Amino acid sequence: MESKLLLIINPVAGKTKSKSMLFTVTNIFCKAGYLVTTKITQYRGHSIEIIKEYGQYFDLIVCCGGDGTLNEVIAGLLESGLDIPLGYIPAGSTNDFASTLALSGKPAVAAANITTGTPCKLDIGMFNNRSFSYIASFGAFTAASYSTSQEMKNTFGHLAYIFEGIRELPSIQPYHMVVSTPEAVYDNNYIFGSITNSTSVAGIVKLDNSIVDLCDGLFEVILVKMPQNIVQLNKILTSIRTSDFDNEMFDYFKASELYVSSDSPISWTLDGEHVPDITNTKIRNLSGAISIIK
Repeated sequence: MESKLLLIINPVAGKTKSKSMLFTVTNIFCKAGYLVTTKITQYRGHSIEIIKEYGQYFDLIVCCGGDGTLNEVIAGLLESGLDIPLGYIPAGSTNDFASTLALSGKPAVAAANITTGTPCKLDIGMFNNRSFSYIASFGAFTAASYSTSQEMKNTFGHLAYIFEGIRELPSIQPYHMVVSTPEAVYDNNYIFGSITNSTSVAGIVKLDNSIVDLCDGLFEVILVKMPQNIVQLNKILTSIRTSDFDNEMFDYFKASELYVSSDSPISWTLDGEHVPDITNTKIRNLSGAISIIK
């Protein structure tokens, strides 16, 4: 009896690779012995609805799109309580998480690898009552991930985020925040913060593979303090370029759970999607919450 595969495609992700390679990918899955059902997303949040309505009837779920599409599919699995292996064909503009997972950017190769790969457990984050796959962030340049137009993303790829980020420079401001973990409390003025389970953030910030374990129940947390002079600003830029955060301009640590509070409402992004301004946040790690094929 053939195994049933649900293929979810975002037709506007990245450079619209997902539309042009549909036949090739489907053919690969069919030759591998899968009975393929394809669903094309029509609007934001549609992937979650698809999983909730149809996910239970399949042995494997594969999504083709960007990090936002992957986020929705994972949210659908968690909200449905389904323990079904997930395959990911990256077709977005930056594909941060695909880089962390070492997935091929060529759809045909990624699809073939799914048919021969092994399910691996993966930590997922919860931001209050919303899930995220690999990053929750706030502060400088964070808005670039959700204010950059799809047209710019399709044309320039991850450079589009840099262009949008440059426009933010004059308005960068610090936020007084208190970040509490079971082990410590961090209280300072920060211009940027990220809570990640990834080695790549917007294709710019890189974390060494040796310090990131995707299923250890811990986030990598980077908090960037407000620079007071050009020397400190240069230190921040150098650290971001070299991924060396061992200096006084950063609070860098690992944590399974965080409580974040701020004096004023702050905008966040989850896997590049905007979260309305909030002042208090609970972030926790769901260790090994899903199985993804690598």
